[in-house]
Amino acid sequence: MIKLAEEFQTPVHIVHVSSAEGVDAIARAKAARVPITAETCPHYLTFAAGDIPDGATEFKCAPPIRDEAHRVALWDGLASGALDLIASDHSPAPPALKTPGDVLRAWGGISSLELSLPAAWTAYKAAVAPHLSGGQPASLADLARWMSSAPASLAGLGERKGRIAEGFDADLVIWDPDKAFVVDPARLQQRHKLTPYARRSLYGTVHTTFVRGERVWDVGRLVRAYGGQLL
Repeated sequence: MIKLAEEFQTPVHIVHVSSAEGVDAIARAKAARVPITAETCPHYLTFAAGDIPDGATEFKCAPPIRDEAHRVALWDGLASGALDLIASDHSPAPPALKTPGDVLRAWGGISSLELSLPAAWTAYKAAVAPHLSGGQPASLADLARWMSSAPASLAGLGERKGRIAEGFDADLVIWDPDKAFVVDPARLQQRHKLTPYARRSLYGTVHTTFVRGERVWDVGRLVRAYGGQLL
């Protein structure tokens, strides 16, 4: 994809970056002014292969979760700008399709949308940030860029979404980055509750969500089933 983007000068976006080699290749391409952007996902930033129990198919995804060195490389890639954003790669599946114990037959995908913000923040805050090699440690402003402004820009919505600024849509999350909670699958809003984050303690409790100024989520309950407008 890098060769094609370079040859035709056509913008290319790489999803699901999970390896140090991928980060390095993208960094070299950007240095050569290839029109390329790239993303990684919360599960690649959170989990390492050595922590996954045998047969735990709730962790299966594509590409697979790799070892700790790759996880650190992904955070380094975000800090250096080689990786542009964190995307959920939300891939829900009925528990039956995850065929516990049978990794070869199991559906490959992780439900990540609902826990993306606390999962990414916890992975940074708890373990990886102190060891970043890219200079100054990341901040909440960096997290907002990786998970808000950069995705909005990629989608062509950077002039109205992704930042708290005059004239922008009031898409806001009110949360406590220091308040921890334990993931209880039964309390998740998603239809299929199986998740590799089950029973993990995560930082960052969301209290209220606004979509274009409308309160849609408030203190653990859905206020409106639909808000905003189709784009």
